Amino acid sequence: MSCWTKRRFGRERYHSIVDLERHLHRNGTRIIKFFLHLSKEEQRKRFLMRIDVPEKNWKFGLADIGERRQWKHYLKVYEACLSATSTVTTPWYIVPADDKQNAWLMIFQVVLDTLKQLRMNYSEADKAHRNELRSIRKLLAK
Repeated sequence: MSCWTKRRFGRERYHSIVDLERHLHRNGTRIIKFFLHLSKEEQRKRFLMRIDVPEKNWKFGLADIGERRQWKHYLKVYEACLSATSTVTTPWYIVPADDKQNAWLMIFQVVLDTLKQLRMNYSEADKAHRNELRSIRKLLAK
């Protein structure tokens, strides 16, 4: 696949993502997208922990080092993707993730704020339905 074809494929994929998210939003689904940004230094520390702590060994392999060498390339690709797929209705929230506890607090806050915006409530029974429930209650009370 040529470089031009790859770029075109990427642009078309981004358009498809935006189209799908727009469709879902129009139909009442709210999408919250998070990018957990980890610094290269924090990644290094976590890799060392995965080596040193036997319970975390399964999370790490030599391929991770190869991927780490592509750090600058990945940043460019992430930036392109986030820019192309962030919209007013489905923005990306970029969360600094070196401190896991604070990262989770930021995520929880966005989720709570989004839920509050939905203004959800239980529907109220009308008079006819309340009367029906009273009749059912009498049947069940016997």
